[in-house]
Amino acid sequence: MRCFRPGQELRADLVIVKSRSQSTSHAAPDGTALELSTHARIAEIGAEQWDRLAGADAPPFLSFAWLDALERTGCVEPNRGWMPLHLSLHCEGRLLAVAPAYVKGNSEGEFVFDHAWARFARTSLGADYYPKLVLGVPFTPASGPRLLIDAAADRELVIRGFAEGLARLCERLKLSSAHVLFPTAEQASELEQAGLALRHGIQFHWHNPGYASFDDFLSRFDSKHRNAIRRERREMADAGIEIRTLTGADLTSEVADLIYEFYVSTVNKYFWGRQYLNRAFFEQVLCAMPDGLHVVIARDRASNKPLGGAFNLLGKRALYGRYWGAREERRFLHFNVCFYHAIEDAIGRGLALFEPGAGGEHKLARGFEPTLTYSAHHLADPELDLAVRDFLDRERAAIQQHVAEARAESVLKPFKCR
Repeated sequence: MRCFRPGQELRADLVIVKSRSQSTSHAAPDGTALELSTHARIAEIGAEQWDRLAGADAPPFLSFAWLDALERTGCVEPNRGWMPLHLSLHCEGRLLAVAPAYVKGNSEGEFVFDHAWARFARTSLGADYYPKLVLGVPFTPASGPRLLIDAAADRELVIRGFAEGLARLCERLKLSSAHVLFPTAEQASELEQAGLALRHGIQFHWHNPGYASFDDFLSRFDSKHRNAIRRERREMADAGIEIRTLTGADLTSEVADLIYEFYVSTVNKYFWGRQYLNRAFFEQVLCAMPDGLHVVIARDRASNKPLGGAFNLLGKRALYGRYWGAREERRFLHFNVCFYHAIEDAIGRGLALFEPGAGGEHKLARGFEPTLTYSAHHLADPELDLAVRDFLDRERAAIQQHVAEARAESVLKPFKCR
């Protein structure tokens, strides 16, 4: 792993971008000068400005509180391969947009895998792939805007300015590439039009077409799958297990202890596990943004002993599954804590979407649907760029075919709102 120390050698305080607006919705003169600034800490931008641009509907992981907690508790720092280098775009002193960004010395904790690109750059081109720049949220494979843009700004001007600014920033800092991870479909398309290479991924998301109850959700399954889910849910009551959701004022230091314990238990369980977060991080976000957190705890009803739990993020329109763990193995505990209880709660809250995290085709049988995810990439080396774009053309076609086949074989029947 390559590590970095903050310093001028990896800091470009200002990049001037001349961008041309082709938008008709917002007047902007040709050759508008935009200033792309870098920030070694998100605190340099400030909570008020950051959250204003993120907007009230932004996912919780894009809030200032979440990103600041990663830095303050040492989960994100240069000697761990993540050097904060957040971006802000100004025009004539007016802040138009910001983006969470990090100089990376490895490809860990990103969930958009480019290890093969790094090997190709080194072995075939004799070029260094690291350091690189990542625009995204560390350790969070959840979709959302990655460029947080002022609603009154010329959007096309901002996107094109950012795209040009990324290229210049890579050149100035001698970075191999810039990667925008898990943007929305809209931003991914805009970045592709601005010249970045588009990549598709696949996750399994739960969508709410207007369910009034969990039984409405179950009504979309055939009898075999419906009875299997009912049996798995009934197992909790038969085993004397109670599952509750905690959020807001219910999140105490004891909850922070439990969530950290469950998180570490899962990390230590697998060879590929990586402990990116510490207890201080969970303590801080529980204090700083309790209404944006959604903690599910399963307890033995007789003894009140905690058995397992999940740490989720609660947005205005979506629930985001992040971490799970358990003290002991219980049949179907994982499915109930991480899937069924979360789905039932999402229906009760009127949420449109539940993103349970990366991976897991087993989610198909439990009502999750194959969904495209996106990333956009600038590769500074022309040969690497050409090779990656050729690969991405073939990968996108394969993923789109896979999604189409999975949707055709879906266990879900159409749902009609009552």
